[in-house]
Amino acid sequence: MARTTHMGIGAHQDDLEIMAFHGVVECLRNQGRGFLGVVVSDGAGSPRQGAYAGVTDAQMQEIRNREQEKAATIGGYSAAIILRHPTSAIKDPKNADTDFDLDKLLESSRPSVVYTHNLADKHETHVAVALRAIKAMRRLAPGLRPKKVYGCEVWRGLDWMDDSDKIALDVSGNDDLALSLISAHESQVAGGKRYDLASLGRRRANATYFAAHDTDKSDMLIYAMDLTPLVIDPSLDISAFVALHLDRFSRDVARKLAMLS
Repeated sequence: MARTTHMGIGAHQDDLEIMAFHGVVECLRNQGRGFLGVVVSDGAGSPRQGAYAGVTDAQMQEIRNREQEKAATIGGYSAAIILRHPTSAIKDPKNADTDFDLDKLLESSRPSVVYTHNLADKHETHVAVALRAIKAMRRLAPGLRPKKVYGCEVWRGLDWMDDSDKIALDVSGNDDLALSLISAHESQVAGGKRYDLASLGRRRANATYFAAHDTDKSDMLIYAMDLTPLVIDPSLDISAFVALHLDRFSRDVARKLAMLS
């Protein structure tokens, strides 16, 4: 835990390898840095087919935990911790079990950089985890709060964000590692969801479509919403913070339509 400099807080096994891949690369390629991966849910409710069609929820939990361990080994994580909270508890604002665990993990690891889900994600459990992570970081003493907090893409891309607002995390030149990490979650990829192809395809699309009038400067980009202001200043309203990004998008579309009509 003491080696932690970068921390990923994801909802499910395989979320870390998709959204926090930048942190994995940063630590794997730089001595003295350590990536701590935290999976909040038990992963029992994942879709399944083929060889995994008859697997029970209890069996799926154990399978996914082994897959997460494999991914952590491939990625050289300093540690991977699976909290195994049921989705119903994570999404229940009155249930404090998840908060207790996140408080202890943040206090003991003290990361400088945290990756979690973006607040406009389509998946309710992802949004719930992001909210709990932000509130846990807010509860830290000001001097112990992370310096950077990124809300990253999984179940919704962030290409819609204004270019001046979105953070472009460059992960170019790491295709083999990216595929190995996501492919470690065989029950998901072979079980009916091609997260391997989808994740790398999104990253390549981000790089190509980032600038309309320039040649590509990168071949793989992960977009992130900068959540740092919400952690630094706990008085900021989280919903209003997201609404500002949505309003900028709406105004930009309306401006172009009005100008060109």
